[in-house]
Amino acid sequence: MTIINLTPHAITVVGNATFAPSGAVARCASITSAAGSFDEIPLTSVSYGDVESLPAPQKGVLYVVSALVRAAVPSRKDVASPGDLLRDDKGNVIGCKSLVVNS
Repeated sequence: MTIINLTPHAITVVGNATFAPSGAVARCASITSAAGSFDEIPLTSVSYGDVESLPAPQKGVLYVVSALVRAAVPSRKDVASPGDLLRDDKGNVIGCKSLVVNS
């Protein structure tokens, strides 16, 4: 099996492997709209559209994507996102314990 990282940063599955970014990034298109203000702070709403830059399924290939992208393609069994995140003492993500797939 081949794992291709379609995120902009390395993904470390602790105790297993680190997957370098492939150079391509799968994303959800987004549309931002004004939604008023609160205490003079502008508010916006965001709606998400089609997934961009996610290759077609290939036998034996698992694509690592963001949780947002994975959730946007619930029928795709060949995508996974980092799960059970591990953080350092400053709260920065340093890895994950697993990859989450669509069921």
